[in-house]
Amino acid sequence: MTQLHTPKASRNQETGRLSFMSPVSPPAIRLRGRGGARGGTSQPVAGTFSIVSAPKKIAQRSLLITSAALLTVSGLAPSAFAAPKPSGSPTAAPPARMSQVGGARLGVPGTQVNLATGVPVLPKGLTARSWIVTDAESGDVLASHNAHWRLPPASTLKMLFADTVLPRFPRDQRHQVVPADLAGIGAGSSMVGIKENETYTVHDLWLGVFLRSGNDAVHVLSAMNGGVAQTVKDMQAHADALQAGDTHVVSPDGYDAPRQYSSAYDLTLFARSGLQKKDFREYCSTVRAKFPGATTRKGKGRPTRETFEIQNTNRLLSGDADTSVYPGIAGVKNGNTTNAGATFTGVAERGGKVLLVTVMNPEKHEHDEVYKETAQLFDWGFKAAGKVKPVGVLVPPLNATPSAQPSGAPGADVTGAQQGTAGAGSEPVKGTTARSGGSRGAGTALAIAAGLLVLLGGGAFLVNRRWPLPDLMRRRPRP
Repeated sequence: MTQLHTPKASRNQETGRLSFMSPVSPPAIRLRGRGGARGGTSQPVAGTFSIVSAPKKIAQRSLLITSAALLTVSGLAPSAFAAPKPSGSPTAAPPARMSQVGGARLGVPGTQVNLATGVPVLPKGLTARSWIVTDAESGDVLASHNAHWRLPPASTLKMLFADTVLPRFPRDQRHQVVPADLAGIGAGSSMVGIKENETYTVHDLWLGVFLRSGNDAVHVLSAMNGGVAQTVKDMQAHADALQAGDTHVVSPDGYDAPRQYSSAYDLTLFARSGLQKKDFREYCSTVRAKFPGATTRKGKGRPTRETFEIQNTNRLLSGDADTSVYPGIAGVKNGNTTNAGATFTGVAERGGKVLLVTVMNPEKHEHDEVYKETAQLFDWGFKAAGKVKPVGVLVPPLNATPSAQPSGAPGADVTGAQQGTAGAGSEPVKGTTARSGGSRGAGTALAIAAGLLVLLGGGAFLVNRRWPLPDLMRRRPRP
């Protein structure tokens, strides 16, 4: 079953009017413009990492910087760094060893946080199997709990679907739905209400995906993309390019399927990548919209197309009787299936800080529990930001362009980086899963890693992990 909760009574919430923060991407790839009901479609953007000077506190950040660098190199030697592939059913407890992409501590079961003087304690009563709190712009992981535990993702996997497929079709392109487009939709799926033989714009279909989590809209867009099998292949390739090694795609809509998994870490990577796209930001922040219904003919009159209102099922965005709209919320995606339980990734801005929080499968089965725990983690993150030392980092895509370190800038602490990356007495860092490109020996991989560490130590190279969210929206206060 993948039926999402039906939204309750509509609230007086505006429909996605956006305001933005200034982008800091290089001019050649800077994304500008205001999202809304009109405008061009997003285009694929390669290498959206900005070029900035080296961080001032290089000694503190060297562990995370070097970790990201090593993990990017791991794509060259998958046999040495590959994490185990997903298999079997999810267990009741996290594996003793998980992927270390983004930092060694992220592969350790349990809660990871650096509590110190001035750092608020984590919320009590968190029951989710997995969660992660990250700075959306710097990529710093502020705290996590089983971040790399591979679990069924439910409809939060639609973030990867959108990030993969959304740039391929202009939003005003029209498509007439044929019966084959809707074939294979799982029983009990959440649906927006697409009708055979009716024509929809791509804009309509994406509203159906984001607001109603419509598996029917996903299948129509997949048909336009060459079919479900091709779309799954494309999504997997994109996940691999994002270094989302915990993710194995079987269905584009997140419907429960054997061997379909992701993790809180990977879902956060998908959200962060998707938020680089203007249309993605618009759709995931829209609270309600009009959706085309069936064409009817009254008497001998002309055919008329009715519309009906759809509301976003993200409770922190639309609210309901039990959950208030979260201040500063701007998306992203929720999900709920039998195997996955409730899952959610959200982005919010407050006081100049933009945070991403992902929560997977709270064990407490109260109404809206996934949103309540997400809100608690957002509250903690905004208080802790700037005070807590990160426990890891969101790695850049494999195609991200490294930036040259300015002459005379301090180099990374190689000794600290080595210890933080591999850990005392532990094995080398885990990288992305090896799905393509053949295998290479562990010796070659370690030689490459060692060479990179020397380069880092010499101060000649710096992987820039800052990936800003251009034009990120801030919610306007309600009247």
